[in-house]
Formats: sequence, structure tokens, C-alpha cells
Amino acid sequence: MSAAAQESAPSYQADATTYKVIYEDQNFRVIAGTWKKGTTDKPHSHPVPFVVYALNDCSLRLRNPDGTIHETKSVAGTAFSGPITPSHTAENVGASDCQAIFVERK
Repeated sequence: MSAAAQESAPSYQADATTYKVIYEDQNFRVIAGTWKKGTTDKPHSHPVPFVVYALNDCSLRLRNPDGTIHETKSVAGTAFSGPITPSHTAENVGASDCQAIFVERK
């Protein structure tokens, strides 16, 4: 894996169409993520651990630069944590748009 593939820009910088910062202060950053049905976001990172709150049921296919694929299914109203992620993409493989809120501690 190349150095560029290992370290992509943070989600909200790499793909402003999918990720929008909706709140930020010295302690936290809150990001709204919206994946239209059938779309794949741009390669991006999650440079700090984060919490995700699913706004609706969602099925995503996560692809890492090394070719590994991980399928995720989120249920509306549930939350889960995610690790530091140097780079990946997320494809909405569900039947409708997918929406989630990410909370990152700075």
C-alpha cells in the first residue's frame, strides 16, 4: 500500500459532498454523513476514534486500499464506535439514502 493510500484526508475534507461539519469547538467535531443510494464516497480517513449515530437503516460496503471489503448494516437510532481509519471508501449498497452523524473528540 502506498503512503498516499495509507493516509487519506479526513472525511469532511476529502469529500464535502458526503460529509459536512455541522458543529465544531475546541473539544468536538460533529459531522453529518449522507450517502445517496448507489454512490461511493471518495477515499478518506478517520484520524481519531469516533462515534456514529445512524439516522436511518443503512447498508454500506467499506473498501480498504489493500482490497479488503467489510459490509456494515446500521439500524436507525443505534450508535456504535469506530477506530482510527487511515483510508477507505464507503459505498451505499442499500435500498435508500443513508444518513449518519459522526462525533469526533479532538
